[in-house]
Amino acid sequence: MLRIGITGQEGFVGTYLYNTLGLYPEEFIKVPYDISFFGDDKALETFVGQCDVIVHLAAMNRHPDPQVIYDTNISLVQKLINALERTGSKAHILFSSSSQEQRENLYGKSKKEGREMLALWAQKSGGIFTGLVIPNVFGPFGLPNYNSFIATFCHKLTHGELPEVQQDAEVNLIYVGELVNEIIGRIRARETNEAYIIPHTSTNKVTEVLQKLNYFKSSYFDKGEIPELKTTFDLNLFNTFRSYIDLKDYFPRKFVQHTDNRGAFVEIVRLGIGGQCSFSTTVAGVTRGNHYHTRKIERFAVIKGKALIQLRKVGTEEVFDFYLNGEDPAYVDMPVWYTHNIKNIGEEELYTIFWINEPYDPKDADTWFEEV
Repeated sequence: MLRIGITGQEGFVGTYLYNTLGLYPEEFIKVPYDISFFGDDKALETFVGQCDVIVHLAAMNRHPDPQVIYDTNISLVQKLINALERTGSKAHILFSSSSQEQRENLYGKSKKEGREMLALWAQKSGGIFTGLVIPNVFGPFGLPNYNSFIATFCHKLTHGELPEVQQDAEVNLIYVGELVNEIIGRIRARETNEAYIIPHTSTNKVTEVLQKLNYFKSSYFDKGEIPELKTTFDLNLFNTFRSYIDLKDYFPRKFVQHTDNRGAFVEIVRLGIGGQCSFSTTVAGVTRGNHYHTRKIERFAVIKGKALIQLRKVGTEEVFDFYLNGEDPAYVDMPVWYTHNIKNIGEEELYTIFWINEPYDPKDADTWFEEV
């Protein structure tokens, strides 16, 4: 088993990588890290000494003064090298550089020089070094006005604001899940490569991305319809969009009931894609679920009985409670990386309809068990 430490573990890519490594407990051990280590030489040495692999993601991306960005990023690399040298470490170091290496800005310069510094350390020490040159990254939970223009657009559209396109450039993009899979692939390979260029997985104009996000807002956010998702990029962008919705304010969503002397009719889900629809009954006091998905879209619709649906983002402690009653039918959708369950809190049987965007495949279930 490989002992892996991630500097910048608290950040956008770091959190996603940390959680994904947790899906392979038989292969990887995650070494505890805290941002304070870079201010404490002994703590950083202890951290480095525990690691077979270090993924160095800690960096500053934005600051009003570009010189502060440069100085901070170079300092972080130097402190890591100092700790590696003091401990005699020969760990495999993976460094996140950027496609901005080729641009005339201090952020890109800090990334290129940091990569070269670590490559030189590896040559001298006999360690393994992989320099990752990464394109623009987007995905769930990125910080608006910091990590990506997509994060900014999604946050604005789900919070009553209007996004603005400042420059309609073509942008090479990679989804954070795709990036993390690339990083894990490089960890497994354990090969030295001073400048491994991670390929982008899509190229889009900024206005094209905004057009798709506006479609998601009008179809899903405003009407509750699952939009047509023609490509993997569309699916990843939609799951990114969903992650910016404030769950407590948005769910549960009530269905429109059509009643007459025959009874009632409720439309459960209107789809632009296929998938699998299931029905379950749950006896009083029983809880189903306690798992999460990393890519799937899922809807729980309560049509009879009383239910408590709970959600908790993996790696956090806050639990969201949603109370649903079949007398007033409603639904809750499950964001990616939120472990969730449903409990019958009534005295009669609970009737629930489940829809998920892909049929269940036991060989690739994307169902990871964790108590809410």
